[in-house]
Amino acid sequence: MQSIGVDRRSISGFRGRDVSSAWKHVDIVLLVATGLVLLFGLVMVYSATRRFPGGTGILLRQGLFVVVGIAAMFGVSLIDYRRIADWWQIIYGVAMLVLAGVLSPLGSLGAFGTKGWYAFGPVVFQPVEIAKLATVLAVASYLGSVDRVDLRRLGTALVLLVIPMGLTMLQPDLGSALVFIVVGLGMLVVGGVRLRHLSLLVILGVVAVFGILQSSALDQYQKDRLTAFANPDGVSAKARYNIDQAQTAISSGGLTGYGLGKGPSTRLGYVPAQQTDFIFTVAGEEFGFVGSGLLLILFAIMIWRIWRAAQLAADSMGTLLCIGVMSMFLFHIFENVGMNLGIMPVTGIPLPLVSQGGSAVVASCIALGLVQSVHMHRYA
Repeated sequence: MQSIGVDRRSISGFRGRDVSSAWKHVDIVLLVATGLVLLFGLVMVYSATRRFPGGTGILLRQGLFVVVGIAAMFGVSLIDYRRIADWWQIIYGVAMLVLAGVLSPLGSLGAFGTKGWYAFGPVVFQPVEIAKLATVLAVASYLGSVDRVDLRRLGTALVLLVIPMGLTMLQPDLGSALVFIVVGLGMLVVGGVRLRHLSLLVILGVVAVFGILQSSALDQYQKDRLTAFANPDGVSAKARYNIDQAQTAISSGGLTGYGLGKGPSTRLGYVPAQQTDFIFTVAGEEFGFVGSGLLLILFAIMIWRIWRAAQLAADSMGTLLCIGVMSMFLFHIFENVGMNLGIMPVTGIPLPLVSQGGSAVVASCIALGLVQSVHMHRYA
């Protein structure tokens, strides 16, 4: 496997040292940045939902998911990631079964024609969020166990990526399907796949995306939402509405914003899905460039620490696991913020740790717990 800048010999020299507890090696910077982003997210959810009749209930439910996510993050970080990886086939298989189940009568249809949820009373579970993490674990465990990624092993890794991507497209959810492509590309690059094979995969991926946009897999209004950012004059005003309102809200915030709960677009509910897909508009409108910039800085710190954990990992599996999580977070952040600014397609991808939604918050916390596990158990 190709190195990403870490000297494995320097790591092996520490193996004989007496380390009393894995907690001595927890990444405090990553932990604090994660906590601040979670807190920021709760404030944003409060502001975006306070006008709703059940706004308090939404905030309390989100707070409960944050607590569950934090508990899961700490629990996972205490377990050596290699022990978790021993179960990757079972974890991956169960995740795929649950993901496929939403296509059955057990699944629930969303507001935009996507059948990607299970509804249990007031609790809604989106299995694709867990499937993303299970796929990262599966690919990292598989590629981390081989010395060289030849065509046969590359084919197996691609199958692990194509299965959840295909199930996600059947919902259809192009945004989440793109996450699997980006995650797979990041892990394959670090995993040592040859450049010509990667180039071919990128070309095939681009062709597949354009093919999907030209096919009947998506309804016309879904295609318009995806292409409105690049061709605003070629779609209806309805398809542009989300982007137009989001840009208005963010631009009106100026340098420091209107203040918490004082943003006119947020108070009057002009931005659709503001507590989920378009929650970044709350930060832009009510805290301005300073507040939204601070949130992006916290995300940048998180990405930096995940990258650092990948460099310090004791083995290839740990490195790949961190790279998979980093790729997933990077794409979510770039795509979500980009569609709020009108420079990326509207795909319905949540902003990690910030957007309302229990499945995404808990899955993101577990992913960060795995990164902490790689960092904490690198001397084990």
